[in-house]
Amino acid sequence: MPLDTTTPTDAQKRAFRTDLLDWYDENKRSMPWRDTDDPYRIWVSEIMLQQTRVDTVRDYYPRFLEAFPTVEALANADRDEVLKYWEGLGFYARARHLHEAARTVVEEHGGTVPDTRDAIRDLKGIGPYTAAAVLSIAHDEPHAVLDGNVTRVLSRVFAVKEDATTSTAQRELRRLANDLLLPDRPGDFNQALMELGALVCTPSTPLCDRCSLQTVCRAHEAGTEEDYPITPESEPVPHHDIAVGLVFDDDQLLIQRRPDDGLLGGLWEFPGGKQEDGESMEAACRRELEEELGIKVAVDDLFYTLSHAYSHFKITLRAFRCHIESGTPEAREDQPFTWVGLDELDDYAFPRANRRLIEELERRQSEPSLFDAPPPDAS
Repeated sequence: MPLDTTTPTDAQKRAFRTDLLDWYDENKRSMPWRDTDDPYRIWVSEIMLQQTRVDTVRDYYPRFLEAFPTVEALANADRDEVLKYWEGLGFYARARHLHEAARTVVEEHGGTVPDTRDAIRDLKGIGPYTAAAVLSIAHDEPHAVLDGNVTRVLSRVFAVKEDATTSTAQRELRRLANDLLLPDRPGDFNQALMELGALVCTPSTPLCDRCSLQTVCRAHEAGTEEDYPITPESEPVPHHDIAVGLVFDDDQLLIQRRPDDGLLGGLWEFPGGKQEDGESMEAACRRELEEELGIKVAVDDLFYTLSHAYSHFKITLRAFRCHIESGTPEAREDQPFTWVGLDELDDYAFPRANRRLIEELERRQSEPSLFDAPPPDAS
């Protein structure tokens, strides 16, 4: 019998919990972060897993913890080193916030990750979901999580007829999750709901015949599983044309660090930016380098073009070989710069699109003309 939409009975809650946890005990995947009750390691895993595929995190998690095995090690690390170990994982604010929060834990909590909801929520980058996950998994505290997988499962089981992204729907779903939570195994319950959403109650073509909750699922009963969760229509994905300058000085390249408070904050990049209306890509390159570094450059030739998709937009990046005509680079707007050789680029954390450009530079470094500025009359 499907669950009551508003208040499941005790018998219905027992059935929901039993069926879900029996399935989880038999089908849960082996994960390195499931072999520990260390709140620091669980915290790291939960931050990494936000908006990132499990298979990707499997690779990054052990390397990160080998470099920073304790919260003290992370707190004492240089931020550039932290970002280097995060490079390619995306959503870099997570790494910056994790690093800052680790320092807070050391300075204000004696190196012990807080075990109360209010205290852990005060740490940078920890919201309701992460707090509930860490407290329930590491400390068996009865706090339900609500992520995308849990939202999808509960929206289908209860046939929630509101836009799941609204605050009203989120409050109702969180209430339902807490009402259903098994107090004796809150960490396992939370992970079971997330695991079911990841493996069975998938966004499209859910595997309802394998679902332990199909007998209580309103959407399955009505055959409308894929109608839930209800979400607004997706907006068109924006596209930007980006011009960057490969500014050479003999065998050295100019790189610049992005502002901390912006997209990809704290990462290094080749200087440049978005093309403006009515502007050629070469003109965009010259303008951006003058605005960012106070130098006038000659744009020599197009070195490489690549396309890349981020989570909310796409870019086409064109990299131009350049040389300085006048001026000396100056750091502006919290954007320090440095000159590096090709063999030093791996020491810095770059966005993925820039990393692809570096791979092309390394592939072509044996070309005789790579580091040479063209003669003055070159076009």
